[in-house]
Amino acid sequence: MPTIMHQISDPKIAFAYLRPACVLLTKAPTVTNVETLSAQLKEVDDATLQQLQEYVLFPLRFVLKVPGLKKDKLVLAVAEAMSYVLENTCVQSWETLRDLLSELCLCLCSPTDPGKPAETSEELKSVVLRCLDALLHSAYGDIIFKLFEPIMLPGLGSAISLLLALGEKEKSRDVQLAGLKCLQALTMQCDCTQEHVVPSSQERCALGSTMASFLPGITMAVSRIITGDLRHGHAVTVQAIKMWYRTVGLVLEDAQLQAGEPCKTASPDLGRISQLMVHRSQDWVKSTAGRLSSLLKKIISCTSAHQHWRVRLEMVELDEHLLARCSRSLGECVGLLLEALVGAVNDEEPRVRRRCEVVLREVSKRNQSRTSCSDTNSTSSSSSSAQNLTDVLSENLHSLATSLPRLMRTSDDQKKLFVLNVFLGYLKVLGSQVSVVLNSAAHLERISKALMQVLELDVMDVRIVEERNYAATIETSQDSHNSYAARIQRRHFLYFTDEKIFSLLMEICRTLGYYGNIYLLTDHFLDLYQQSSAYRKQAAMVLNEIVRGAAGISVATEAQGLESQVWGKSVTPEDLKGAVVSIMEEYTSLNNWHLITVSEETDRDRQDQQLLSPSSLLSISNSNVGHSQTNSIQEMSSSFSSQSSSPSTSAIHQLNSNIWQLCIQLEGIACFAQALRQDFRPLLMTSLYPVLEKAREETLLVSQAALGSMWDICKACGYPSLKELINENSDYLLNDISLNLQRLGQHPQAPRVLTVMLTHSDCSLLPLVGDIVQDVLMALDLSYQHTAAHFCAVLHALLKALARWFPSNFSRTSNYVRPKQNLPQEELFNIQQFLLDHQKEKELAEGIGIEEDLEDVNEVPPPMECDDIGGPDVKAELPLHLSITKDVMERCIHLLSDPSLRLRLKVLDVLELCVGVLSEKENELLPMAHRCWPPLLQRLTADDPLAVLRAFRVLCTLGETCGDFLRKRVSKEVLPKLSSSLVRQAPISAKAGPVYTHTLAYKLQLAVLQGMGSLCQRLDLGDADLDAVCEACLPYLSCRQPIRLQEAAISVFQHLIQVDPDAFWFTLNELHCPSSYIPPHPDLHPIQLSGMGRARDEFSDNVLRLLREEFGSVAETEEQPVS
Repeated sequence: MPTIMHQISDPKIAFAYLRPACVLLTKAPTVTNVETLSAQLKEVDDATLQQLQEYVLFPLRFVLKVPGLKKDKLVLAVAEAMSYVLENTCVQSWETLRDLLSELCLCLCSPTDPGKPAETSEELKSVVLRCLDALLHSAYGDIIFKLFEPIMLPGLGSAISLLLALGEKEKSRDVQLAGLKCLQALTMQCDCTQEHVVPSSQERCALGSTMASFLPGITMAVSRIITGDLRHGHAVTVQAIKMWYRTVGLVLEDAQLQAGEPCKTASPDLGRISQLMVHRSQDWVKSTAGRLSSLLKKIISCTSAHQHWRVRLEMVELDEHLLARCSRSLGECVGLLLEALVGAVNDEEPRVRRRCEVVLREVSKRNQSRTSCSDTNSTSSSSSSAQNLTDVLSENLHSLATSLPRLMRTSDDQKKLFVLNVFLGYLKVLGSQVSVVLNSAAHLERISKALMQVLELDVMDVRIVEERNYAATIETSQDSHNSYAARIQRRHFLYFTDEKIFSLLMEICRTLGYYGNIYLLTDHFLDLYQQSSAYRKQAAMVLNEIVRGAAGISVATEAQGLESQVWGKSVTPEDLKGAVVSIMEEYTSLNNWHLITVSEETDRDRQDQQLLSPSSLLSISNSNVGHSQTNSIQEMSSSFSSQSSSPSTSAIHQLNSNIWQLCIQLEGIACFAQALRQDFRPLLMTSLYPVLEKAREETLLVSQAALGSMWDICKACGYPSLKELINENSDYLLNDISLNLQRLGQHPQAPRVLTVMLTHSDCSLLPLVGDIVQDVLMALDLSYQHTAAHFCAVLHALLKALARWFPSNFSRTSNYVRPKQNLPQEELFNIQQFLLDHQKEKELAEGIGIEEDLEDVNEVPPPMECDDIGGPDVKAELPLHLSITKDVMERCIHLLSDPSLRLRLKVLDVLELCVGVLSEKENELLPMAHRCWPPLLQRLTADDPLAVLRAFRVLCTLGETCGDFLRKRVSKEVLPKLSSSLVRQAPISAKAGPVYTHTLAYKLQLAVLQGMGSLCQRLDLGDADLDAVCEACLPYLSCRQPIRLQEAAISVFQHLIQVDPDAFWFTLNELHCPSSYIPPHPDLHPIQLSGMGRARDEFSDNVLRLLREEFGSVAETEEQPVS
């Protein structure tokens, strides 16, 4: 047979060419013959093939009709050949369409049970479904509509059932997708790119009437596919959703139902087929809508939060399709459809959000036009058909607000997020109509109570009330707002834990503020705030976000509301400012601002009582070693027992509630500043002082919230930092402080404000606070028993500020370990220079060369010029900061003997700072050091261990600044007791376990060891004192001591070696000598040291380290066990 180079266009030639293959296939239906015919069909052009369509389809159909089982490969080959013919030709005969549909369905169904798919290969099913799809697309003209005549109901029903079964039960995704697409094409709902027959209105009505018979089966089966196993993939779900809403839209289309369906009498020829026909009456429509409503609920619940965005997008299309075509017939479902639609307004996928916005605008336009039409036409069909969309949305919003608390208690986090997204979507869709809806008292009450219940905080965490604000907190907060934000504690709510849920709730509140009436909302939530303490925290949270929303902060402004113009509304600055003033007045009122945040049984008296009790640790003056060990154990047990006593649960509940309320109110003031920005500056006169009060609150959470509020106010009002914020508002702040200090009993927080101002300001504030400082000192003199505790914190902050503003050359050694000095070898010891110096000294002793020295001595220095000889000796006036420091130090001297331990500790801190500031004026410092020595000595030798620790720090600071002035005092009165204390505690710490490092005895040992070396070096103590210190510190070089005590002891010897390197080299080598020293000359005697040849012991490691680091000795020793 010659090869055909081009397609045959002559029907006669094509017929002659194809006839042998067709005849052969009819006689012998084999796969080879089918493939031969299939190959020849591709050599004929489409027009010619169209004329020969019936002829070439006959042998293929004949193969399918042959009785008996047929191999899958044969059916597969036949289906592929038929697909090619149908894809390239049109079926013009109704009989051909009908028969082919029947024959192809028989290939898919089981021979024994025609209602179920056959157990054939997935490849065969895919090819047959492709052929079926090609058949439905190739139907020409109106013959396709004959499929929907009543006589065809049984056959059509069989085909639909088969395709639904394939879509639902088949395991292959491709087969499922192909089955659903064929079903879509069979019902004339196909949306592929091929050309389709467009039915007229009458044809569509007939189509809808026929499909009404199959609506229950289709919707239920497809619903099972949508809500079934997620493993079939998103594409199947999308196709099933599309099938569901297009079938429902076809059957329940408002246009068809309004046109009216004539009640035709069934033809007698139909017989029992007439029972399958459905008349779409109003009752049928109503009952069908009710059943579809339950199916729709299941579909929405399974797909609204689907992980794939295409499924969520298709749900938006479902909403749009049914709302546009069936809003009247599906009146019961309108609420569900709107709920699903508004739930997608805040979808995380931009494409879903954009499509949802478009659909909402279209729904809004249709609603407005339909409402206007119903207003002009008084004869509306039903109340639901003319129902305004705003009414539906408001009713849904009310219903959702009613069920919101229950849903938040019982649902999982995913469901909660969806519900809140729907709630937020309703508000966004309503847009400016929110203010109209909120005019309804029922709506406003229900929404507000829902928010109150959902936002209820969990206030049972004992850690909140236990955390305290120590001095370091407020000082470290100066760096930046970011460091503060990193320390904010997360809130815990009763009904949710996900931070996304809280963010959604806050966005709901902001949206209410953006669209609602600011005065109405403010008054309503302030009423809730005042009515019950149970709602106070939640109401404050809502009010804060309402103000932010009214100012347009963090509110979405896309055009997705009911109006197509600008989304939302604006609030005038005057209205917003008026609302802010009323809220702030309520926040900062006496009953709502000065709340109790610490237990009435404060830690102050309890700690004083405990630490001064006989069970506390011994002071330095105690000399009983055994009693010291017992007391250390007693101290640990007493500290543990004190922790076990805690306030009752109800007290913790109330304290935590107060703490969170203050934090929320402080955040509210920051929100108001962000809302008003520069317009908030005039309100600083009334709001800044209360915020500064809380910045020194004892409770850590409140102080952090206050500092955060200060930073936010700073940023909102245009101040570069807290320093500018305080300095530019210092006039009225200091005026309030001055007035409140005169009535300290009524305003005990006034010292706190001054403390915060000093902490965050600069030296420009000093002239302004000078008078107030004098008032504080005078008040301290008049009634120190009642005011000392309040004012010592102020004085401490003042001195810290002065030390920061006027840094002196003195800087206390923070690291006592001296860095290793690498000296050249010749500088270590030059014997030649030593002998020359020795010879010179000897000659001077014999009188040789003394004349030269006398000439040098007799040289008279030039006279000094004195401009004011004979003038009065006037003492220069001290700078203001030194004068204030001196006055404060005077008071500290008197307060060092106060009975309150807390006060003594604070005074010692202040005294240490005073010494540092006065160090630049030695003639002022030394007299003050002389005056403070007796009470300081008492604190060092006969006080509680905590006080001893602080007093020793002061002593070290005095040693650094006063030097020789304190040498004799320290040598005679302090050093012996410090040394004896170290000797007593050394065996205890060597035998103690890891718990010992948490005791005061350990901390005292560590502090003394860390400060002892630098103190000895700075005071240049004599040999006897250095020997005493050495004897006391040697036991701490033992490896049995705690690590930090060993490090501190090493630091002591490093300082002592700087004072007298020879003596301490000898001392260390007497303890452990790493190697023998060979004399450089035979006439020199060999060196014998006690440490030579000694076995490795507990001191060896630290001694070798000191010798190696300080003297460069290389120790090559054998590894020996510690004896």
